[in-house]
Amino acid sequence: MSNFMKKFTKWVDPKLEKYREPKPPVKQPPYVPKNLEDFIGVMRRAPKDVLTGKDRALIAACMSFSDRTVREIMMPRSEITFVYEHDFLGPLMLDRLYKSGSSHFPVLSSDGHQVLGLISTEKLNSLEIKNTDRAAQYIDKKVYYLRADYTLEQAMAAFLRTNCFFFIVIDERGLLVGLLTYKMLVANLLGYLPHDDFYDDSSISAVIKRAKS
Repeated sequence: MSNFMKKFTKWVDPKLEKYREPKPPVKQPPYVPKNLEDFIGVMRRAPKDVLTGKDRALIAACMSFSDRTVREIMMPRSEITFVYEHDFLGPLMLDRLYKSGSSHFPVLSSDGHQVLGLISTEKLNSLEIKNTDRAAQYIDKKVYYLRADYTLEQAMAAFLRTNCFFFIVIDERGLLVGLLTYKMLVANLLGYLPHDDFYDDSSISAVIKRAKS
């Protein structure tokens, strides 16, 4: 290009700028987290109208669900309310069971080494218990076990497979180390335990009339 053309182009180019079609904005590629830590950082920076606290808890719980073990969320043996096979189910014992807040209680042999079965408060409520009745009379001998090193995903599979809501947790030697309920597992899957004040699930009419949430 000659010097004249270079000068002409330099002079005329700004004058023609307003007649040119605007250039489309350059689109920035979407940000893609490089690892889990990056993703958690993005989630934490998201405003609350995008991700609520409950949403964040749910995402975090779901992401770690398959990596966590039963031992991390179970009720340890030291906190379990036990019943022994020869215990009398008098008022003091029943009061202790109800006040524990649990619904199922492992029944141990008299030496404390063997789980003979379970007693549930639901069953006790439906029966006329005498002060002279012993725990062994009301045992449900069907007991299911989880190992403490099971992942929560394995535990969920066991709950679904057995349709049971209460598991005794043992270690690699077969010793009782804790217990796990379906409620505990759901709370750790969702990050919270869903609550609903509706109790008429057995009534067709009540379910039909129930207001939508």
